[in-house]
Amino acid sequence: MSKLDDKVLQHIAKYFKALAEPTRLKVLNALQDGEKNVSQLTALSGGTQANISKHLSLLDQYGLVKREPRGNCVFYSIADPSVYELCELVCGKIGTRMTEQASIGKLFTAEE
Repeated sequence: MSKLDDKVLQHIAKYFKALAEPTRLKVLNALQDGEKNVSQLTALSGGTQANISKHLSLLDQYGLVKREPRGNCVFYSIADPSVYELCELVCGKIGTRMTEQASIGKLFTAEE
C-alpha cells in the first residue's frame, strides 16, 4: 500500500465503506447463489424496496454488483466475486477472535 497515492487510497476507503453496512452485506450474501431482482433482494434482506435500491445503487457505483435491465425489472449480480474471498477472510478472523474472547470469558466465570 505504500506505493498508492492519496486518490487511490480514498477510493479504497470508499470501497471498504461500501462493505461496512450490514444491509449491503446481506444483499451481497443473497447474490452469492445467483442474480436477483430488487423484489427478491427485499424479501431476502428484510428491508424496504427503496432502501434496498439505495444500497444496490451504491454497490453498483463501487463495482461490487452489476445491473441488467430486463423488461420492467432490473436484475443484479456480483460484478467482483473476489469480494466473497475478502468477506470470508474477515469473517473467519472475526469468528476466531469472538471464539477466543468467549473462551477467555468462560475462564473467568467458571472460577466464580
